Amino acid sequence: MTDQDWMAEARAFVGKQYGRVLAWDKVNSAMIRQWCELMGVAVKTNKEGKVIAPPAMLQVWCMEGPVQNNYPPGSTTENPYEVLKLIEAHDFPSTVAVNSELTFDRDVVEGEDLYYTTRLDSISEQKTTGLGTGYFVTLIMDYFSKAASNGADEKVGQLMFRVFKFRPAHVHTPAPAAAEAAAPKPKRPAPGVSDDNRFFWEGAKQGKLLIQHCKSCNDLHHPPGPVCPKCHSFDWDTVEASGKGTVYSFVVMHYPEVPPFDHPNPIGLIELEEGVRLIAQLVGIKPGDVKIGQKVQVEFNTFDGDLTLPQFRPVA
Repeated sequence: MTDQDWMAEARAFVGKQYGRVLAWDKVNSAMIRQWCELMGVAVKTNKEGKVIAPPAMLQVWCMEGPVQNNYPPGSTTENPYEVLKLIEAHDFPSTVAVNSELTFDRDVVEGEDLYYTTRLDSISEQKTTGLGTGYFVTLIMDYFSKAASNGADEKVGQLMFRVFKFRPAHVHTPAPAAAEAAAPKPKRPAPGVSDDNRFFWEGAKQGKLLIQHCKSCNDLHHPPGPVCPKCHSFDWDTVEASGKGTVYSFVVMHYPEVPPFDHPNPIGLIELEEGVRLIAQLVGIKPGDVKIGQKVQVEFNTFDGDLTLPQFRPVA
């Protein structure tokens, strides 16, 4: 098959509409509350007193969960990414997500039952980028709310999702062991320091875990920001936390293995005694032994000569 033939076959998919992917659960206040709590935003209600789902949650309602492709009964079994497999079969093996754009037609509120459909919007001409040569593939997901039996389903939003399917410009060839030994060890990436969070990193260098404190409403919050998320005051100072806390949640990073970190790499969401949560690396424990609710204590470790990071170690 010539390049022209297989690409004509791929472009025949453009405009194809795929079936519905249903949500496991109706839009519900419990999920909205947890999302808002983690994002540090207030839960809002409409004039009828129904809880409003934050717009950025739109994708969440129709996700399959931790098991891949585990969608509710009645969802389509069609694969909207079938064209990517066709492109891949013609020596464009790599995939990278390029960008996505969410648009919203109206608020979604508790009690609604959502689904989405997918349409293959376009396949670009062959392009060459710094990553390599390939094709930009754009998909459109339209989200709908199921209507009552006497009405039509209503569109509530849309997701544009674009990927680049490409042949890498540079194929990595493993270096000889001697060359790897001679190569300088990569440094840990430095945090982004601004006027809002400089106190936190300067405190870490002094062995202090400093938390932003609102002088108007007495709220403690992290990460730092220019304004109190609770009362919107700009008047703030800092307090030194005890450094004691518990593991509220955690993940263990296996891949990609990014130097200079050791892998598997346990990362914890730590709830301090003061009630504030922050993300930090867990040390002194095997990844498989991390437990939610485990008591931990901060320690400050310096890397690459001048980078001091707060990390947390389990306590007996």
